[in-house]
Parts: sequence; C-alpha cells; structure tokens
Amino acid sequence: MKRRVLSLFLTILLLAGLPTGAARAGEDAFPPLRTYDGQFTDVSPSDWYYDNVRVLYELGLTNGQGSARLFVPEGDMTVAEALTMAARLRSLYEYGTSETGPASYSGGIWYIPYVRYLQARGVIGLEFADAYEQSASRAQMAHILANTLPETFFQPINGDLVAACFANGTYIKDVSVRTPYYEDILQLYEWGILSGMDRTGSFHPSESIPRCQVAAMVTRLVHSELRIELDWEVSYSRAGTTMEELVHSDGSFYEAPRLENLAEIDADVRYMLSHGERILSLHYPANTLTQPVVNQIMQVFLQTVRLYVEQTYNQVQCSYSLQSGKITLTFSSSLYGEDEISRYREATMEYAIQIHDRLWGEKAITPEMSEYDKARAYFTWLCGSCRYDFDTTDTSMSHSGYRAFAEGLAVCDGYTAAYNLLLKLEGISCSTMSTEDHIWTVAELDGTEYHIDTTWGSQTNTVAYRYFGMTEADALARFK
Repeated sequence: MKRRVLSLFLTILLLAGLPTGAARAGEDAFPPLRTYDGQFTDVSPSDWYYDNVRVLYELGLTNGQGSARLFVPEGDMTVAEALTMAARLRSLYEYGTSETGPASYSGGIWYIPYVRYLQARGVIGLEFADAYEQSASRAQMAHILANTLPETFFQPINGDLVAACFANGTYIKDVSVRTPYYEDILQLYEWGILSGMDRTGSFHPSESIPRCQVAAMVTRLVHSELRIELDWEVSYSRAGTTMEELVHSDGSFYEAPRLENLAEIDADVRYMLSHGERILSLHYPANTLTQPVVNQIMQVFLQTVRLYVEQTYNQVQCSYSLQSGKITLTFSSSLYGEDEISRYREATMEYAIQIHDRLWGEKAITPEMSEYDKARAYFTWLCGSCRYDFDTTDTSMSHSGYRAFAEGLAVCDGYTAAYNLLLKLEGISCSTMSTEDHIWTVAELDGTEYHIDTTWGSQTNTVAYRYFGMTEADALARFK
C-alpha cells in the first residue's frame, strides 16, 4: 500500500513501476479502437455523461450489459465489472489493445482473467476476493482506479491544495485516515479526477457509485484536458462548524438494538447526534419488555452517550410502554436547564473554534503535522490554560467543556469534553474511558490508540506529558 505524507508545500509521490509493454506517453497511450455510433440505447446525446460513455466504448473498455444495447448509466457497477474495466485500461496502456493483457490469463468465471492480470501487475491483491459480485463502493472504485495506471502518467495538479484542505478539515470532510483506501481517494483529488459531490468536496466513500460517474472518472484518467483544477479556498478556520458535524454516522439505525450489541447502540447514538437531536425512539416487539430491561436500556444508552462527552449530555429520561414495546429516550444535561442546552452547546463550540483557529494562526498546528503531534499541541494548550476546580459540586459548570474554555476551570469531565471537542475539530477520532470517579480521552492517532489524560496533565507547574500518549495499561495503572 502506498504511504504518503500530506503537506501544504510538498506532496511526495511514490513512483510506480513502468509498464511491461511498449512505453507510451500522454494521450498517445489511448488511441480509439472503434467508433461509437449510438450502440447504447439508454444513452442520449443530451445526457451529461454522453461523451464519457462514448469514450469508454471507443477504447474498448465496455461493451454494455445484456444484449450489449444498454449501458445502464444510473445502475451500480459491481466490483467484477470495475476490475474488468480497469484491466482493459491497463492493457490498452501496455499493449495498445484492451484484451491482450487479460488474454494471457485463464479462469473459469468470466472476470477471473481480468482479476489475475491486475494482480500480476500489482494493481490489486486479494482485497476483493469475496466481493467480486457485490456493488462497488466509491472507496473501492477509487482504490482500483488510483492504481490502474502508473503514477508517472499523472501530475498532482491539486496536490498542495488537497493536502492543505484535507489537513485542516475544511474539505473532503467525510474522508479520514480511517476511511478504507483514503490515500487512493486523496490521490484522485490531487490528479484532478475527483472534485467531490458538494461545495466541500464530499466523497461519500461507503456509497455505491453509478456507472455514469465511473465513466466520467475513467475518461479523466485517460484525457488530461478533462481533469479538474480545484478552486477550493484554503482556510484553516472551522467557523460555522456545528457539534452534529463532528459525529459520523453511516445512516444505520436499529429500532430494537440488543443490549449486548454495543455496536448497534453506538450506531443509534451516532445517528441521533449527527442529526443534532437528543431524542431516540425505539420499538421492541410487543410484550417483550420488562421494567428491569427498560432500566438496562437507559443505562447502556447513557453510558454510550458519555463516550461523546463533548456533546454535553450526561443524563437521560425515558417514557415507554411495556405492552407496545415503544421507548423514547430523552437526553439532557444536569448542568443546564432545558431552555439552556442549545445555547451552551453553541457557545462551547464557538470557544473551541476560536482556540482551533488561534493555534492554526499561530502555527502551533500546521498541515504537515501528524495526528499525534496535533493532539499533543492541543494537550499543551489545554493543560497550560486550565486549572482543576477543587471546590466543585455535582452541578458545577466545571463539569463542562464550556467553563474549561471560558474560565479555564474544570474537573475531569470538563477537561475531557473540551479536549475531545478540539480533537474532533481536527477530524481525529476519539471517545472516552472512565472509572467510577474519573474520565479521560481515548484517541486514535495515525492508526494507533492512545489514552490521554488532560486532567492529570495539568496538575503540576509544567505540562505533565507523561499523561499524553499512554497505553490503556498505563492509564489504568494510576488507580492501583
């Protein structure tokens, strides 16, 4: 897998091997093999993708479906179809024909020769072994297309811009270092193959991709004049970001999650928070609930919400019907009245954005920094700017991220709420771990899980970095 450092000033490209066949450069690598004369009856000259489909046909990359009279532009493309198209493109690049390369390989199923050809060229490995007949996701398509041709065939026309905008989280917000094939996705943006699905360049990596969009991507791979020079505005400010934007949900929601299935419960909580809501409606089968089970549901959901401590919710109320199985959970905060929750959430977010923008403006945080270094910079700031409130009560505002930002005073959940909010503004995945009387951050930094305790990090005259980047065993050892 390619590894790359994203930098505002430099994008380092790992050089791929040269093609095994005759070397050809530029557009000469892809001469038309045949003429398109309206072969696909479901593609009209008035369609935006008409020329893209025409190019695919003329290059011999697709023959249509069924009777070969249909392209099915809005239909999904299977992984097998995507790999077949990629193999034909690679063969066209190496041999000048779309079938010569795959013809050297055999296999019982129609797509196997194409798969084996790509594997022999190092385009793919075994990552699709169980998925050939499934619809290809947008991330899978990016992985295939980013590796089909040698990198030397492309110029990173958007390299610095994509690096900067991705690093500060202002564009491609739905892609992170945890997204499958994220490096390939970013590379296609850098090459001008992708521009995104909205004004912030969203990619929607987990969604399936229509065949017409694949056609557009492939023609941009082939013809450099079709590639897109992005006009994104480089800005490090996160002004306008809301708390719901910091919670990722893939849209999954379970009406009757099992108590032992914490992934389903977490999905429901994420769904709620990502929609800016604080009420969950569940529906279990009629006459299957008991009062003890309802109590357990409340407890498990509250524990899960506390993983997102920066969202401010720390208590839950419940209305239910044992007979119908319907349950409504309403989350709130013991620190604010019902009419104050929204105001304090917005104010807390504004403070966090100010800190984020200040550290970027002062260059305490820069695009080329790793997630680990960014998290350490925020640790330094919070531990140096906040002190522990030894006079706290259960209802004190020191339990909130708001007071940690506004007054520099907090206890452990206030420290953790403030810190997690700052990390999530950087697109860093984090949650919490807690004991009966303490809570701290658990963050994934550059693919590794670390435990970070800002509360203990601020208890000396200087920042105590031994509480940054701990293992779980290190964190729990403090309580022995």
